[in-house]
Amino acid sequence: MLIGEFQYNIDQKGRLMIPAKFRHRFGIDAIITKGLETCLFIFPKDEWEKVVEKILKLPISQSNSRAFTRLMLAGAFESSIDNQGRILIPEFLRKYANLEKKVVIVGLYSRLEVWNEDEWRKYSKESESQAQEIAEKLGDLGI
Repeated sequence: MLIGEFQYNIDQKGRLMIPAKFRHRFGIDAIITKGLETCLFIFPKDEWEKVVEKILKLPISQSNSRAFTRLMLAGAFESSIDNQGRILIPEFLRKYANLEKKVVIVGLYSRLEVWNEDEWRKYSKESESQAQEIAEKLGDLGI
């Protein structure tokens, strides 16, 4: 289970430390891809396969499906976790998420999100201010 919020730095080579408590869940390989709200998603391989299965079932005839498929799959990168628990984030993904030095890693059960620290603080503050409204909308969905 991947949960919690952690602050880390990306080194000059573009490597990011995966929190020690999560490393067992990843093994040696992970998939990094473009996320939503300009963050990155990092999936363990088994979770990535589940996501890909769902994506491939989207109707190719719908432009939104094609766009989402391209976002998730064309932007994906397989990376190994080194002996020190670091993962290389390629430059094109660091640019997409505006990752320079300080980042926040957020555990969301089946994936990690990597955010520019300032963007995460802004997004988190906005979401917290709307928590009541969000909860009411989700209540309509039975959550």
